[in-house]
Amino acid sequence: MGGARDVGWVAAGLVLGVGACYCIYRLTRGRRRGGRRPRRRPSPSAEDLTDGSYDDVLNAEQLQNLLYLLESTENPAIIERALVTLGNNAAFSANQAIIRELGGIPIVGNMIDSPNHSIKEKALNALNNLSVNVENQDIIKIYISQVCEDVLSDPLNSAVQMAGLRLLTNMTVTSDHQHMFNSYMTDFFHVLLTGNGNTKVQVLKLLLNLSENSAMAEGLFSAQVDSSFLSLYDGHVAKEILLRVLTLFQNLNNYVKKDGHLVNRSTSTFHKGSLFSLLYGQECAQKMRALLHHPDVDVKEKVVIIT
Repeated sequence: MGGARDVGWVAAGLVLGVGACYCIYRLTRGRRRGGRRPRRRPSPSAEDLTDGSYDDVLNAEQLQNLLYLLESTENPAIIERALVTLGNNAAFSANQAIIRELGGIPIVGNMIDSPNHSIKEKALNALNNLSVNVENQDIIKIYISQVCEDVLSDPLNSAVQMAGLRLLTNMTVTSDHQHMFNSYMTDFFHVLLTGNGNTKVQVLKLLLNLSENSAMAEGLFSAQVDSSFLSLYDGHVAKEILLRVLTLFQNLNNYVKKDGHLVNRSTSTFHKGSLFSLLYGQECAQKMRALLHHPDVDVKEKVVIIT
């Protein structure tokens, strides 16, 4: 009996021993097959972040490195790529706050002084995305006058002019900084009348934002506007433009209906050639009557509201 028991224990020991050896063999073989352990991907440098191959949203440390790169390099190609990367990341609300807290807005803002139009455009685009954040607007507002001046002097219909107009449109979404546009009203109407279709639409977006604030009505009405403005109320004008100029008239007309003082001041404040004199003249009245027969329902509804 004792011998049989001893033989059983020996057999069991052999099984366990073989199992242990097999485990060791598998571990050893696995290491040989797998080779070295995979290394962690090294953190990309600031320049690596701008080469177009890095698709991840940047974290605070990477954004800081990118801002340092913008301050330290004089290479136009690197500056341009860095601004594009920063602008793309500024489309995310969390990064809008991070860039502000890192002091990034003045760094980008300084780039709008660049004589290189491509760098200037990219800087304006980045500021445009950053301006979606209301707190950021309190910093960006210091550039409003400069951007207005630049928009008026930049080549008509150029990419840099459009970038400036988009930024100014964002800065007029709320009424906080609209008063800073009062001295540029006449000039914006000039760009509206001389620009192409895309420029017209962008300027109208800006003017519509201003027209939604009753405090800006008098400044808009007193703007000196060429009589060719009324051609925008012709029935053949593109709908995206026609509806916007009608909405501009509608917004301003609402203030006239509510505030009789505007009409009383019209002869002394709104001189001949002003927007007020154009909108309430005989030619505009004729155009409104003609638009009552426009084939588009939206256009007709606007005209009915105005008249």
